[in-house]
Amino acid sequence: MADGHTNMADGHTIRVALTEDNPVSKNSFLEKAGRIPEWTVVSMSRTGTEFMEMLRTTRGEALPQVVFMDLEMPGLDGCQTIAMAKSIYPDILFIALTVFDDDEKIFDAIRSGACGYLLKHESYLVLREAVTNALDYGGAPMSPAIARKALQLLSQASRPVADDTPVRIPAVISDREKEVLEYTVHGWDAKRIADVLNISVHTVRKHIANIYEKLQVRSKAEIIQIAHRNKWYKP
Repeated sequence: MADGHTNMADGHTIRVALTEDNPVSKNSFLEKAGRIPEWTVVSMSRTGTEFMEMLRTTRGEALPQVVFMDLEMPGLDGCQTIAMAKSIYPDILFIALTVFDDDEKIFDAIRSGACGYLLKHESYLVLREAVTNALDYGGAPMSPAIARKALQLLSQASRPVADDTPVRIPAVISDREKEVLEYTVHGWDAKRIADVLNISVHTVRKHIANIYEKLQVRSKAEIIQIAHRNKWYKP
């Protein structure tokens, strides 16, 4: 395919990954994945932060093509993780997993960049078809209950999906780090930030290092890209 995704029909292995903090759900997914011969599970992460670290240290064809992402996780939740990952790795496809057909989560997942939304109890055949749909046809696989709820919400216009709706700054970023992050995104250097916040340059640099680690980035350019993509701050 032109976008670099592997066509399911060409006999190649499909690289999938899972981010899930619940051991029962993880084992259930692995049992289902084991019944799909063309899949290879290349990564298992327990948290969004762990998943982002995996991406940071993985290159090229070792990266997953499709990631099944739990939405309810401590620290970085699934929607925040998807939004961050998509800003850096736009070709990776994300399918959200949840046990609830929650109104808010449906739209949060869509806005974050998920291409599909499935309930965790779905069979391996549904998971397999979801990946086929997303990879080969650019589809948006959804569990029937989710699709029905999404249509109801759209028809009622209870909450329109808006492209300018910002994604929340991850909860792992402290209030002070958010201040430093905002000034950094607006182009301020460490000395200027230190002066306005009345702290030392060393402290500012420590906060910036913490932000790099928590967001799993390696440069100011990556931070600015993520902040602009997720509309964390006004220009």
